[in-house]
Amino acid sequence: MEALRAAGRAVLRSPRLARHGLGLRRRRKLPESWADMQEPLLEGMCFTLKYLGMTLVEKPKGEDMAAAAIRRIVATRLLVSSHCQARVGARKFQKVILTVSPRGISLQDADTKEMVENVSIYRISYCTTDKLQNKVFAYVAQSQESGALECHAFLSPKKKIAQAVTLTVAQAFQMALDLWEATHAVLQQELCSTWKEES
Repeated sequence: MEALRAAGRAVLRSPRLARHGLGLRRRRKLPESWADMQEPLLEGMCFTLKYLGMTLVEKPKGEDMAAAAIRRIVATRLLVSSHCQARVGARKFQKVILTVSPRGISLQDADTKEMVENVSIYRISYCTTDKLQNKVFAYVAQSQESGALECHAFLSPKKKIAQAVTLTVAQAFQMALDLWEATHAVLQQELCSTWKEES
């Protein structure tokens, strides 16, 4: 829990972090105990990151799998950058606003504000901050089109922001589970009361 609070403090101090809800462009200061609160996450926590790329993976989770996927993404990115640099100049990473909520992860281009991708929380199987490249956040999700497992990697300006994104996604998983269980319990009660009335 202390790591979550430290990451929260880093988020509060970060000048590059967008702190607005979905579709809202107002800035609002988050309290020190943001990790314990559900309201900011229900609205959507936004992080400004640089998109490194995507690679296909075979397993839905695992630290070794994620580390290997991140190495492949970074190596591919460096290879592409070196080829582009020789011809046109250094190619910049796409700057995105990654919004985490109990509904999932949405990616929006930071410059054009165009929606890049929207991934349901139920399609995400794993998220991590890489141990060797600790500014890199990655998640594994099942593609909606092909059903293949994809690992998407992002570069954050600081190590603590990458950790904060990972912890926020974990908190979103827990909140989505809590909401699902509450809905399921209400449906069970309604079903039981319907059966009792019919008897």
